[in-house]
Amino acid sequence: MTAIIEEMKNNRGGYRVLSRVNSSAVAGISGYKVEVEVDISFGLPVFNMVGLPEIAVRESRERVKTAIKNSGYAFPMDRITVNLAPADVKKEGTAFDLPVAMAILAASKIVSGEHFKDYFILGELSLDGRIKSVSGVLPSVLCAREHGARGVIVPFESRLEASMVKGIEVLPVKYLGEVVEFFTGIRRIEPFASDVNAILASGGVSVDGSKTNLSDNGEKGTEEEPCDVGSALDYCDVAGQSHAKRALEIAAAGGHNICMAGPPGSGKTMLARRIITILPPLSFNEALETTQVYSVAGLLKEDMPLVTKRPFRSPHHTISSPGLVGGGLRPEPGEVSLAHNGLLFLDELPEFKRNVLEVLRQPLEDGVIRISRAGAKVKYPSVFMLVAAMNPCPCGYFGDSVRDCTCTESQIQRYRARISGPLMDRIDIHIQVPAVSYGELTGNSCAETSSQIRKRVMAARDIQIHRFKGKSVFCNSGMGSRDIKIFCEMETAASSILEMAVDRLGLSARAYSRVLKVARTIADLDGSDEILRQHVAEAVQYREL
Repeated sequence: MTAIIEEMKNNRGGYRVLSRVNSSAVAGISGYKVEVEVDISFGLPVFNMVGLPEIAVRESRERVKTAIKNSGYAFPMDRITVNLAPADVKKEGTAFDLPVAMAILAASKIVSGEHFKDYFILGELSLDGRIKSVSGVLPSVLCAREHGARGVIVPFESRLEASMVKGIEVLPVKYLGEVVEFFTGIRRIEPFASDVNAILASGGVSVDGSKTNLSDNGEKGTEEEPCDVGSALDYCDVAGQSHAKRALEIAAAGGHNICMAGPPGSGKTMLARRIITILPPLSFNEALETTQVYSVAGLLKEDMPLVTKRPFRSPHHTISSPGLVGGGLRPEPGEVSLAHNGLLFLDELPEFKRNVLEVLRQPLEDGVIRISRAGAKVKYPSVFMLVAAMNPCPCGYFGDSVRDCTCTESQIQRYRARISGPLMDRIDIHIQVPAVSYGELTGNSCAETSSQIRKRVMAARDIQIHRFKGKSVFCNSGMGSRDIKIFCEMETAASSILEMAVDRLGLSARAYSRVLKVARTIADLDGSDEILRQHVAEAVQYREL
């Protein structure tokens, strides 16, 4: 027995061997460094994992063990302890499979851990040693760069997503054996570099010189191609509704929330789906933030590693609160976060459950959603433009000039009461969308195209970019109380009209601020430095509901 122990000492250099591998996990949409520590000591064969691993991480023990054996390497039959530091944060996902395997092989003296400190390692292992893609690669690569890593080893399928981050080597791998041979010096893995300019250009994002690096602060994109949800969508297809189109143009120019009410078939959904075609293109920072959300949610396509068009999300009215704002046992982004820097369209607004709609209050006000669970607290960005559509009553024809409403007064009140006053107060623009007449449907007059409207929207956004330069605000809807006092100067006549509107309509302080923001946007569309009476008068009209 003594001889056996001495032999093990000679083979291992002692009873205990320790190795460390750098990896990363994701909290919200931000990556944080995780040190995978492996200790192998003499004792009965036991494989323990500590550091608050959740179920998927704990199950990696069998995947790692089998993958190492099937890749042709010996698995140590000793006491193995794996620690995921920091130990006070819950670890989720399958990205720790590969770093745990490499740490075990290093502790077994199969590979040298000398260069582990220069690299971050991510990847899920199959039982045969293949390396599979994982979610959250982009935030993890950003984290590796922030910690000064030379490179990051990622699954081959995630190479495009990882290559969106400049200033760090991306080493794509397909098998566990490739990683082992790389760290033993047998194999060289060529760093992968994608054509970021082509990817950005394909989405209409500016590729001007030094701004192609996603770490730079791009301010605006190109005007050539609209960011739409379908190439066939255009406002010239919508007959009539000039009043609604004007309101939507204002909403797009200032990033304002809007609610449309009208009878069935009046074109509310058509109008809403085309708003995305007149919004400005994503800036580099916006594209990066939005891509991080989709990366964490596992919704990025392998051939399109960057979200280059503004998201358009349209959830069904049966959606739950966690589905809308995020959450669950394992917190994930909801629709409000998937619509980050884009548009969230809620059709048939009163059909949504009231408790579901009420959770929109905080993200509409703060631009961020905070989810607290017993084991985790995460934060997801949720800066989006809310577009809602609704019928005026259950039958849909209240106030219609042609068809009679069949609803009772109590039915109408109950229907409208599904939407609370505080929620409506957070919607900047309220408009009525009446039924379209036969003459408008059959008329030959050509309506304005989306590109024509978009030019005016872009011109107004350019004014706002220069106005808020150096601030965290990017459009008029994001102004705070101090910004309103500085940038919303009114002429005397305009101030009088607004005072009269506040008194007669009983506007709240929040509604007063939102009317001012809308008036500021209307003035920007007119190219006026000062808010005039006609701007305030038009803004007040958009509180119809």
